[in-house]
Amino acid sequence: MMNLTIMAIIILSISSILIFISMVISKKKKIDREKFSPFECGFDPKTSSRIPFSLQFFMITIIFLIFDVEISIILPMIIIFKLINKMIWFNSMIIIMMILILGIFYEWNQSLLNWKF
Repeated sequence: MMNLTIMAIIILSISSILIFISMVISKKKKIDREKFSPFECGFDPKTSSRIPFSLQFFMITIIFLIFDVEISIILPMIIIFKLINKMIWFNSMIIIMMILILGIFYEWNQSLLNWKF
């Protein structure tokens, strides 16, 4: 227990020292307005350079990624069906499917699946 505490203190101190050194020798000292403005042949931009971002599209993308990862969990379960105990396999599949179904109902309840124009 004592070795773990000493190791944690050493790790935190080394990382703190490295962060401090990087802040001291960093070339970027101040925020330059010209560097962060969009380039338009040396002129100030007349309109905002930011494109409107659809939060609904972002949420649909995140939902797709979550369920895509779940599919990658389900597919190996089909392959190992013959290799493991059927009761353990069945219980595992029930738990995974319940998580997926509860996730869909939660997203449906929060109106994340509705497109609003």
